[in-house]
Amino acid sequence: MNKNPHIEAVTLRLNQFLEVKGYRRTQERYTILEEIYAKNDHHHFDASELRETLIQKGFHLSMATVYNTLELFVEAGLIKKHQFGGQAASHYERTVGSGQHDHILCLDCGFVKEFCDPRIHTIEKTVSDWFSTDIAYHSLVLYGHCTEELCKNRITKNVN
Repeated sequence: MNKNPHIEAVTLRLNQFLEVKGYRRTQERYTILEEIYAKNDHHHFDASELRETLIQKGFHLSMATVYNTLELFVEAGLIKKHQFGGQAASHYERTVGSGQHDHILCLDCGFVKEFCDPRIHTIEKTVSDWFSTDIAYHSLVLYGHCTEELCKNRITKNVN
């Protein structure tokens, strides 16, 4: 496993956040943070998936601990929380080192792909100027149906 170059920065940010808020520095919080930022690949995950990975590595945490820690990380700006339409579970992704991007979601299989298009930033700047507002961030999710053969729940269209 390649160590993520951002792990030191996010650990420092967590330390500062916990100190300002007066929260305890628990081993569970750091274990969860390290797991989220352990790999160099960027992916979305849910609380159950994260807990299962930690259990497989010998860390036994309750779901309540995982959920509470994820919410704390959202508040600290270490991860983002997404509620993709139609999906019951919230999904999360790390924020540090990920860059601004948007999402497209397959309504058939639930697969989420990330994309970045500079035209969206142009639109953001235009809207910012229109409303004399400094845009802090945006969230864009496009929903559709996979046309790829590998989509496990692909809807096949009959062509007559």
